[in-house]
Amino acid sequence: MPEASTEGRALVMGILNVTPDSFSDGGTWFETESAIRRGHEMIAEGADIVDVGGESSRPGAVEVPVEEELRRVVPVVEALSPHVRVSVDTVKEPVAEAAVAAGATLVNDVSASLWPVAARHGVGWVAMHRKGTPASMQDDPRYDDVVAEVRDLLADRAAAARGAGVAEIWIDPGIGFGKTVDHNLELLARLGVLVATGHPVLVGTSRKAFLGKLAAGPGGEPLAPSERLPGSLATATWALQQGAGMVRVHDVAATVQAALLVGRPARIRRDAGPSTDTEVGS
Repeated sequence: MPEASTEGRALVMGILNVTPDSFSDGGTWFETESAIRRGHEMIAEGADIVDVGGESSRPGAVEVPVEEELRRVVPVVEALSPHVRVSVDTVKEPVAEAAVAAGATLVNDVSASLWPVAARHGVGWVAMHRKGTPASMQDDPRYDDVVAEVRDLLADRAAAARGAGVAEIWIDPGIGFGKTVDHNLELLARLGVLVATGHPVLVGTSRKAFLGKLAAGPGGEPLAPSERLPGSLATATWALQQGAGMVRVHDVAATVQAALLVGRPARIRRDAGPSTDTEVGS
């Protein structure tokens, strides 16, 4: 089960949206050749996994027919899988099946329901928490204890997957999926609760709307997705420090640098014991 790369850092998953309506890039990589080119760019930037998705899961997104999602996803997976580990971001069993046949070895599942596909094919599976559907999930989401409810659902799904024979299981709290700003912050603050389940944790905060709201300017206007890199890096770094094994991001190169910096001090402390270095600057 890959929880860290050979460089001694957590894993970085690059987001590749093969959609015309992504909240973050507005369909920049919608055409197959553009998507493949961007995938190779992310490989060069250090991505450990490239996550290919053919259906937007943003709030208010419209469901894509299976045939269209297959048309978008399968050629990209086929082209990239010889060069990097590829995951497929889908909630549809036929799409997951086809992507695995095309070379994907991880099913990134927003619905937390596709473990039978992973079990049948011996691939990894990410169970993400989502309350509601993209059409309704941000309509006044409520929890008694968001962290406990997210943990319990993911632990239950992970147990089902383990029982079915899935060897590699990741859990993802689903930041921004049926959560308010406060819910997202509570999940990040108490991420250790998920880490304590023993399942490797994946966290995706990259460019999400709550970051734009938190960093809004004096007039209260939220930052655009393209302006959310500082918040994306800050929350990814925080998640890694709390024990997340992987972060899912748009900005691969910057996040790889951050992951190396987070991982290196921890590795030095583990390998060398108490520090005797008194240098404070240069």
